[in-house]
Amino acid sequence: MKLAFLFPGQGAQAVGMGRALAEAFPEARAVYEEADAALGFPLSRLCWEGPEEELRRTVNAQPALLVHSVAALRLVEKAGIAPQWTAGHSLGEYSACVAAGALEVRDALLLVRRRGELMYEAGLERPGTMAAVLGVDAEAAGRICDRARDIGVVVPANLNAPGQVVISGERKAVEGACRFAAASGAKRVVMLEVSGAFHSPLMESASRALAVELDRAAIRDARCPVISNATAEPAQKAEDIRSALKRQVLGAVLWEGSMRRLIELGAEGFVEIGTGRVLRGLLRSIDKGAGSWNIEDPQTLGAALGELGAQRLSAGSA
Repeated sequence: MKLAFLFPGQGAQAVGMGRALAEAFPEARAVYEEADAALGFPLSRLCWEGPEEELRRTVNAQPALLVHSVAALRLVEKAGIAPQWTAGHSLGEYSACVAAGALEVRDALLLVRRRGELMYEAGLERPGTMAAVLGVDAEAAGRICDRARDIGVVVPANLNAPGQVVISGERKAVEGACRFAAASGAKRVVMLEVSGAFHSPLMESASRALAVELDRAAIRDARCPVISNATAEPAQKAEDIRSALKRQVLGAVLWEGSMRRLIELGAEGFVEIGTGRVLRGLLRSIDKGAGSWNIEDPQTLGAALGELGAQRLSAGSA
């Protein structure tokens, strides 16, 4: 099968994440040990024991999600299963770059830790929030945000799936857009608990500072294409990947477009690697027939590898 590996973003974190894998497999535990050493504090303990409030902080949630994804990825790689493409939702794009060989784990951890710091600081400098708008498409969400721009800054931030859009910006403008959305027939609007208006112009200071860090980072040509959040197109050259990561903090996450592009490119199966199964759910909203698996613990690892192994054997005998 031609596989796309998918990696979750912030919001998927949960106390206990990755513990079962690390206890069952030395390769997974080694990733956590590497992360603890690289960051200079016991991230593993925070992932496994909490407290939840501390894990939820942007500066901790981002490396926590990356390390869980990479720990699970190492076990998939050990089984001899490789992707033809990788993609990650927001923060998950860094995990996707590790999976594609464009970033080393240590470099990715330091980048996402710094990314989390900068995004949090930008949220203090220019406070804002985000809201999920359900039951409207991307075009309608754009019109709703346009109507609210007399109130303040508000933009579509995550174009996740048909009928699922997240908007981001100044609180009064987001609240105004939510009222317009409800009046326009949105099924539901939900204010999100976030520390800033991510993927909006309010992240300008974070974007500038992160660009400096990315210019210093050792990014290589990838073994396989990484689908960019900012363009929903594949990137494989080091400078294209660097440019895509720079654009990501301010730009919208084009997740629905990314999944549709992967299907156009010939992806036959999708493997969500890391905490939760949110991306599988979004995929079902985009293409109900797409084969998908998730891997976050020994049980889901065994199930996914068993099915993927059977697919490989079937293909080999055909």
